[in-house]
Amino acid sequence: MRLAEFLTRVQDRGEYRSQEEAEHVSEAVLWTLATRITPEEAEELAARLPAPLDEALHRDRGCAESFGREEFLRRVAQQTGARPRTAEWDVGAVLSTVADSVSGGELDDLLARLPVTYAELFGRPGPG
Repeated sequence: MRLAEFLTRVQDRGEYRSQEEAEHVSEAVLWTLATRITPEEAEELAARLPAPLDEALHRDRGCAESFGREEFLRRVAQQTGARPRTAEWDVGAVLSTVADSVSGGELDDLLARLPVTYAELFGRPGPG
């Protein structure tokens, strides 16, 4: 998927005023995701995303941190200056677009390494 298409989808899903706002939110979400997954997983995902968004996943962060959904949302909110509920909306807009950008198998592999509560953030059914 090309950058303009990715940002248009995020902009539409997040109801942002501009592609610049969609890009800012996308970078914050991807940066936070990169802290949660291994550097190898981040590299694999970055290969599927358009430049310059892939750069948010390339930053050297060392080992993956282990934190749940609420902490993920808190970190995104902190980066964007949003409230936690708004951050949940932002994360959903970006990660559902990421889900559209990767194959089903790749997404399943990524989700298998994250807590089950993350699935909904990617637009997938959550735990029953």
